[in-house]
Amino acid sequence: MSKRLRSSEVCADCSGPDPSWASVNRGTFICDECCSVHRSLGRHISQVRHLKHTPWPPTLLQMVETLYNNGANSIWEHSLLDPASIMSGRRKANPQDKVHPNKAEFIRAKYQMLAFVHRLPCRDDDSVTAKDLSKQLHSSVRTGNLETCLRLLSLGAQANFFHPEKGNTPLHVASKAGQILQAELLAVYGADPGTQDSSGKTPVDYARQGGHQELAERLVEIQYELTDRLAFYLCGRKPDHKNGQHFIIPQMADSSLDLSELAKAAKKKLQSLSNHLFEELAMDVYDEVDRRETDAVWLATQNHSTLVTETTVVPFLPVNPEYSSTRNQGRQKLARFNAHEFATLVIDILSDAKRRQQGSPLSSSKDNVELILKTVSHQHSIESQDNDQPDYDSVASDEDTDLETTASKANRQKSLDSDLSDGPVTVQEFLEVKNALVASEAKIQQLMKASRLEKQNSTPESDYDNTPNDMEPDDTASSRKGRQRSMVWPGDSSVPDTAEPHVAPSPTLPSTEDVIRKTEQITKNIQELLRAAQENKHDSYSPCSERIHVAVTEMAALFPKKPKSDMVRTSLRLLTSSAYRLQSECRKTLPGDAGLPADVQLVTQQVIQCAYDIAKAAKQLVTVTTKENSN
Repeated sequence: MSKRLRSSEVCADCSGPDPSWASVNRGTFICDECCSVHRSLGRHISQVRHLKHTPWPPTLLQMVETLYNNGANSIWEHSLLDPASIMSGRRKANPQDKVHPNKAEFIRAKYQMLAFVHRLPCRDDDSVTAKDLSKQLHSSVRTGNLETCLRLLSLGAQANFFHPEKGNTPLHVASKAGQILQAELLAVYGADPGTQDSSGKTPVDYARQGGHQELAERLVEIQYELTDRLAFYLCGRKPDHKNGQHFIIPQMADSSLDLSELAKAAKKKLQSLSNHLFEELAMDVYDEVDRRETDAVWLATQNHSTLVTETTVVPFLPVNPEYSSTRNQGRQKLARFNAHEFATLVIDILSDAKRRQQGSPLSSSKDNVELILKTVSHQHSIESQDNDQPDYDSVASDEDTDLETTASKANRQKSLDSDLSDGPVTVQEFLEVKNALVASEAKIQQLMKASRLEKQNSTPESDYDNTPNDMEPDDTASSRKGRQRSMVWPGDSSVPDTAEPHVAPSPTLPSTEDVIRKTEQITKNIQELLRAAQENKHDSYSPCSERIHVAVTEMAALFPKKPKSDMVRTSLRLLTSSAYRLQSECRKTLPGDAGLPADVQLVTQQVIQCAYDIAKAAKQLVTVTTKENSN
């Protein structure tokens, strides 16, 4: 961070103290609670970054700080500043308001509906208005007045506008004038540093010609931002653009790239996409990387009692109404990839991006992004014995008949609607859970102490965790296969439901309070693991994973051998298989282990994903238990 936030700074949406997140494209700082709503809107509405725990290009942070300090928030709240708004009862949220519905409704109105933005007088020809605004933007970027340019962009000015008389774009003008913060703002709104003007020169050329070396180097970084972000996600390194290295293609940590026929077919289809569709897929994967990384930061920075509240629910990429339903379905399916599958897809995209830049793309008679996503994700689907993990599709699809029956999809969607939607019933349930957590807070430490004493000599067996936890990672070929299979999405045959077939399903569930207490144990241990990941204490991974595994086993032991509820069975399977996968990943960092990865960063990403899955499953169990016990 270029400078420390002043204590006087407040959340742009509710005026709460000490905001710890930023909305980059809105030029505002926001608090945790308001950020939880921003995250659910999607990056096309608000691009959020944590101010301390997310890496920042210095000039990008400086751009956001400049906008915030110069009143950018008034752009989004223009009409609320009018005294008539107070008279009519319209007001912004305050820190004491509930997240749902109060803060959420205000934030959606402010950023999604742009309800308070200053409106221009209506004209018959909207395109002329947009052209006029873009011309104003074109001339404004030569100055340092960022908020004026943001206001023009908010009204519809186009960042990539090509001025017919001047023969260039706003980014050419900003680069020639050495306005690096204007260049950052334009890039956030989609300006392309590789665009040529009427003389064949790019903004990078003008920055170098004017002696603005820092700006020139930053523009090159922006040009490769998508592939740089994907590489950094996998291996924690970025290419050295100054020395002509523009791509890093990481290797899988355990050298076990998926070489199945399905994976090969998916890679071939990826290569056959047109450049346009390949770019769309790459942008969607970029958004999924952002979602996963933001979730990891969120888990690491929230206190344990919020891990099971509504503020964590961003289980897949939110729908972007500008995209087709097919593309939105494909984007949401990315959330179903486990860490290994997602890393394989990211590496394939990086490899093909490099190939496309260096040579001609392969021709294709059929461009189908959805088929690629289906093919890659189909592998863990066909291995599943009881594949009832929610689809995470909020839009209807008629193309999934090869993966599941209509009936099972209806059951999945029903579970999804009742437990992962942001509707009023679910919010109420989450708030009940939050209140219960607060009420039982004083008893937790005492319970944990008693639990440690009770479990010193024995650990209860769980009917949902029959995987051996003393397997050495690299002893035999079969154990290597077991380790790979442990990374398959929960619900596969690596963690079968072994309850006896003659045992009747039991409707009896443990008390909500007991489940909440065990969830507290799990989430506290997860926080310890995430802190270790943040501080690069890799030797702490394995002990943390063991404690999480014990806590998960104790949680699963609360439930009957064969619960009646499909959601409970699914959540227990996700909980226990994720805990086992977590142990398997963490063992790779043990000193002297033959399987020690060449790239610890990738293992860390997989560890974070497993921790997220465990927290998500625990939240689901609390939610469904609360719901069932209240009936």
